[in-house]
Order: sequence, then C-alpha cells, then structure tokens
Amino acid sequence: MAKINIEQSKNDDHMKLLLSRMNHRLEKIYKGGGERRIEKQHKQGKMTARERIEYLADKDRPVLEIGAFAGFEMYKDYGGCPAGGVVVVIGYVSGRQCVIVANDATVKAGAWFPITGKKNLRAQEIAMENRLPIIYLVDSAGVFLPMQDEIFPDKEHFGRIFRNNARMSSLGIPQIALSWAAAWQEVTCPSCPTRLSS
Repeated sequence: MAKINIEQSKNDDHMKLLLSRMNHRLEKIYKGGGERRIEKQHKQGKMTARERIEYLADKDRPVLEIGAFAGFEMYKDYGGCPAGGVVVVIGYVSGRQCVIVANDATVKAGAWFPITGKKNLRAQEIAMENRLPIIYLVDSAGVFLPMQDEIFPDKEHFGRIFRNNARMSSLGIPQIALSWAAAWQEVTCPSCPTRLSS
C-alpha cells in the first residue's frame, strides 16, 4: 500500500513539474516577440494580436487557443517564431462561434514563416470542417523573405490558402479580413467581388 502511494506521489510531482514547465513556456509564448516589441506596438497606438482578439471576442463566452506551441523553438537562427507568428482561437463574436486568426506583429512584424502558413491552413480547415465563420486580423509584413522558398512551392503551403478562400466562399462560410498593416494600400479578398481600401 505504501509503495503505491509513493509511486503515485512521484507521478503527481512529475505531472506538476511538467505542467509548471508548460505554463512557463506558454507565458513566454504569449509575449510574442517580447516586451520591447509589445511596447512598440502600444506606442504606435496598436493593440497586440492577443489584445485584439480579447477586444473582439464576447467576454462571457469561452475562447480556445489552437497551436500556441506551433513554432516553439523553431527558426532560432532568425530569432524564433513564438506561436508560429499568428494567434488562432475559436471563440464567439456577437454570440456566433468563429475562428479568429490574428497575425502577431511583435514577431518579425507579422511576417510569415513556413509554420505560419501551416497554422493558417489548419485554421481554415477547422472553419470548413465545422462551418464556422473565419475572421482574419491582418497585421503582417508579408512573407519572411529569407525563407520564401519554403513557403510557396508545395500544394500544402501558402498558395493553398487562396484555394481554401474560394472553397469557403462556395460553401457559404463567411470570411472577414481586417487589416492594420500600414504598408497595405489596398486589401483584396480573392473570393470577394469588391475591394476594400485601408
């Protein structure tokens, strides 16, 4: 009996250690590109990706983040890519469950790494599989140029996003894109008949 309790106690301690380690890593991931870049966003009068999601989502409803560990310890030669440079959640907006995708401009000005494209594709798949509207909160410098050769070439990479936009449009799944990117003068949605000016 005592042996079982000792073993159980060891397991409990080990699980607590693992949870503590995971929570510590998540705290770091939630800071995106770090405190200095968060301050820079605030000085520009911008909210961070997580702050935008918090502002947009219904306060009295649950929000589930997807893929916080995407990009974890990847691209170290380029300074890392916490959460894949994009925050993806399932939450509620005006009482309707949605997928919300927000570029994290504190991570390389919101530039897309290969993992960013994969995470965006997964968000679109979730929206399609569950017929959920998808809201894009865009604040991105575009593709991370040193790795552009890894982002475009395959059917499961960046280009598939536009195919998915067309598929969602044909399925009647609402898609909304809001842009904060100062470099963009015009935003076009491949599956929308109108153009939106910033």
